[in-house]
Amino acid sequence: MMAKDKTIAGAASALNLAWKTINWDQAEKIVRRLQRRIAKATRERHYGKVKALQWLLTHAYSAKLMAVRRVSQNSGGKTPGTDGVVWKTAQDKMKAALSLKRHGYQTKPLKRIYIPKKNTSALRPLSIPSMKCRGMQALHLLAFEPVMEMIADKNAYGFRPKRSTADAIEKCFKALCRKGSAQFILEGDIRACFDKICHSWLLINIVMDKNILEKWLTAGYIDKNVFYPTKIGTPQGSLISPALLNATLSGLEAAVIAASKPKDKVHIGVYADDFIITGVSKEVLEMKIKPVVRAFLLERGLELSEEKTKISHINDGFNFLGFNVRKYGGKLLIKPSEANKKSFLTNIRQIIRKNSSDTTERLITILNPKIRGWANYFRHVVAKEIFSEVDAEIFKSLWKWCKRRHPGKSITWIQKKYFRSEGLQNWIFNTKLPPEDGKPSEYLDLFKARSVKIERHIKIRAAATPYDPTFDEYFKQRANRRNVRETGSVQQLAL
Repeated sequence: MMAKDKTIAGAASALNLAWKTINWDQAEKIVRRLQRRIAKATRERHYGKVKALQWLLTHAYSAKLMAVRRVSQNSGGKTPGTDGVVWKTAQDKMKAALSLKRHGYQTKPLKRIYIPKKNTSALRPLSIPSMKCRGMQALHLLAFEPVMEMIADKNAYGFRPKRSTADAIEKCFKALCRKGSAQFILEGDIRACFDKICHSWLLINIVMDKNILEKWLTAGYIDKNVFYPTKIGTPQGSLISPALLNATLSGLEAAVIAASKPKDKVHIGVYADDFIITGVSKEVLEMKIKPVVRAFLLERGLELSEEKTKISHINDGFNFLGFNVRKYGGKLLIKPSEANKKSFLTNIRQIIRKNSSDTTERLITILNPKIRGWANYFRHVVAKEIFSEVDAEIFKSLWKWCKRRHPGKSITWIQKKYFRSEGLQNWIFNTKLPPEDGKPSEYLDLFKARSVKIERHIKIRAAATPYDPTFDEYFKQRANRRNVRETGSVQQLAL
């Protein structure tokens, strides 16, 4: 299969191959088969075989096509790097796929930009690689991710296939919900995690092409036309960085468990560079666990942020990944955090003010994906009441928007123009769409957060990974449950 793959890659007609005619199912099968072989070799600790299979994968034409597709379809695919190149046309993408070669590959400096951090006025640096470098990273990530999945901690959930924040939060619930569960939580935060990872540790311990990895790590960046070399850290904004971070933090769970006893009730949940560790007492977390975490991170060039790392009691609660986890009268409730709710509403109000002169249709089109996305993020926790509060606040902002547009009109006039009733629902912010193809006109309604059904999330099995064929049936069942739930939601909305 790989010989045939290689022949296709060298064919002269490849440049003229239309992007839409590529058999993506076949390409994915070829790549997935190799990835599973890499994962198996990693489990069996045959690292020579791992490297040989990684070489095959990074030279496979199918893998190059998939890498280019991922980069070009990514939300940042329209943002050029320092070379100003963007892959727009099918011909650009085909040429890019054929250009992803190890021989002669040279990295370009990254373009440094700054974006605002959440809930603060501070700025977060992002480093944007060139399209060629992004393509090479996507290609080598296909070969490295199976290795990372085999060595990653079982209760690490960030930037891993088939895992999500919902799994991390459900882990918190299972570790803290019982009457006899741990009462204290160490909220860990790693200082400037991506920026501080030790290059020498990565080059010694990461199982991938060392020459390519070193080129990425030392590429440097350009900020305001000035070049800055990089001697430590992995750039935020690179495709490969999250996987490198997961590999760097693999082993933290084992180190923490080894330093404790069952009676200490120590459990850990990790999402990227944020983690929580439970303990039976403050002393256990302070005297046993914290020194082990510090030593583990120090070996990798990292350190805890003393300002953000703290120990909390479950009755006081703590925030994790936008959720608030707290016991009320002995009962554990997980809700959207107040800070997250305020940040979301602030963003919605800004959008409404910014679009003060736009049509109702455009405003609803902008708001609906944001409201739906935010509500779906929290649909697995105790959020129904907060959803109603959010809907009420959005209604207030929209009412002000309506009154500003029509200062001389009465409340009744505004209500008739912008709101309608249906069944038991009143004050539905909407607009009537023009008829299309002879069909009658339809209403475009503002999405209501409270219309999202609250449903408990089933946490992924700790050892489950899509690169192990023994879990194929398990993931198929999870996918079927998700399809049933989403189909039911669509039908409910239609009704």
